[in-house]
Amino acid sequence: MLTETNETNTRRIHAMSVSELNRQARTLLERSFLTIQVEGEISNFVRPSSGHWYFTLKDDNAQVRCAMFKNRNQVINPRPKQGDKVVVRAKVSLYEGRGDYQLICDFMESSGSGSLQAAFEALKRKLQAEGLFDSTHKKPIPAHPSHIGIITSKTGAAVHDILTVLKRRFPGLPVTIYPTAVQGDEAPAQICKAIILAEAHQTCDVLIIGRGGGSLEDLWAFNTEAVARTVFDCEIPIISAVGHEVDVVITDFIADTRAPTPSAAAEMLSPDQQQLKQRLTLLEQRLVRHIEQRLKTAALSIQHAKTRLRHPGQKLNEQAQRLDHLEGKLFSAIKTKITDSKHQQQQLSSRIKAQSPDKQLPLKEEQIHSLQRRLTQSMHTFLQQKGLKLGALSSQLSTVSPLATLERGYAIVKDEKGAVIQDASSVQKGDMIESQLYKGHLRCRVDEVITE
Repeated sequence: MLTETNETNTRRIHAMSVSELNRQARTLLERSFLTIQVEGEISNFVRPSSGHWYFTLKDDNAQVRCAMFKNRNQVINPRPKQGDKVVVRAKVSLYEGRGDYQLICDFMESSGSGSLQAAFEALKRKLQAEGLFDSTHKKPIPAHPSHIGIITSKTGAAVHDILTVLKRRFPGLPVTIYPTAVQGDEAPAQICKAIILAEAHQTCDVLIIGRGGGSLEDLWAFNTEAVARTVFDCEIPIISAVGHEVDVVITDFIADTRAPTPSAAAEMLSPDQQQLKQRLTLLEQRLVRHIEQRLKTAALSIQHAKTRLRHPGQKLNEQAQRLDHLEGKLFSAIKTKITDSKHQQQQLSSRIKAQSPDKQLPLKEEQIHSLQRRLTQSMHTFLQQKGLKLGALSSQLSTVSPLATLERGYAIVKDEKGAVIQDASSVQKGDMIESQLYKGHLRCRVDEVITE
C-alpha cells in the first residue's frame, strides 16, 4: 500500500495543467517557425468593435484560423472580404484559451500581388547593389525654393492636397504642374518624360513626384526600373511623395528625400506665411529698438564730446606752457650730463697717471735684478749639489768596475768572436785569443790547453 501511494503522489507531482500545456505548446510553435507566408481563401471573416480581424484561411483540403490585430490591419487597403484569395505574412502561434492553433498575421496582400512583391524586392536589391541608394548621391533640398515642379496626375487627390497646402502656407510660391498618368502601363513612360521635360525647362529648383495611396498594383509605376533611373539621373532635387506613410516604393530610396504623403512634401518645401509674418514683425520690432538705442547712444556721445570740447587757443597755451617746461628740463639734463662727464674724465686721468710707465719701470728693473741674483745663486748651489752627487756615484761605480780588477793584474780573455772565455776546455791548441789588460790588449795563440 505504501508503494502504490508514493507512485500515485509522484504522478500527481509531475502532471501539468492544461494552461501550462498550452503555454508550452505555444512557445514551441513560435520558436519552431520563423515568419512565413501562407496563401489561401478568406472565410468566416469577423471584425468586432475592437478593430481586430479574425478569419479562416483555407484551400481545397485544409484550413487554419488567423488573427490580424488593429495596429496591423489599419494599413491594409482595400479591406479584404469573404472569398478573397490573399497571401499573408504571419507567425505560427496557439490561442491558449481554446488550445487552437492559429496564425498571427502582420501583413496581407491579394494573391495576385505576390509576384509584384518579389519583383519589387529583386529590383531593390539590384539598384542597391549598384549604389543608387547611397547618401553620397543625394542632392540637398533647397530650404526656400523659388519654383516648385509637381509631377502627378492633374485630376488626382495628390495635386489637390499639394496645392491646398501651398495656398494656405505660401500662396505666392510659383508652381508648375507636369501632368502624367500615375497608374497603368503608360504611367512609367509618362513619368520619365515629365521628369526630363522639367529638367529641360530649367525653371524649377525642386520637384515633387508622387500620388495618393493605393495597392501595390496601383503604385507599381513608381517601382519600375525606368522611373528609378530617370529619378537618379535628374539634376533637379526630387522629393518622393507616393501614397501614405506606410507605402514604400523604389523612388523613395532613389529620390533625394522622401515625404510620407504629398501634403507632407508641400509642408516641407513651403514656408508658413503666418510664421514669416510673425518673424518679420519680430525682426521689425528688434530693428526699431536697435535703431532707437543707437540714436540714444549717439546723442549721449555727442553730449559727452561737447563737454570735453575746449577753445583751440586754450589748448595752444597749454601746449606752449608744456613746451617751455620740457625745454627747461632738457637744458637741466644737458648741464647735468656735461658736469658728470667732466667729473668722470678727471677720475680717468688720475687713474691713467697712476698707471704711467715712468713710475712702473724702476720698480720692474729692481725686480728683474733681484730675480737675476736669485737665479745665479740657485744655479751655483744646484751645480755644487750635483757635483757632489756625481763624485759619490763615481766612487761607487769604480768599486764595481772591471777596470779596477784589471788594475790589480787580472785580464779578460776573449775568443776570436769576442766571446768571454770562462772554461779552458772551450778552446783548442792553435786558437787565437785576445787578452784585455788594464792598459792595452794582447793577441796570443794557444800552445797548450790545461783543463785541471
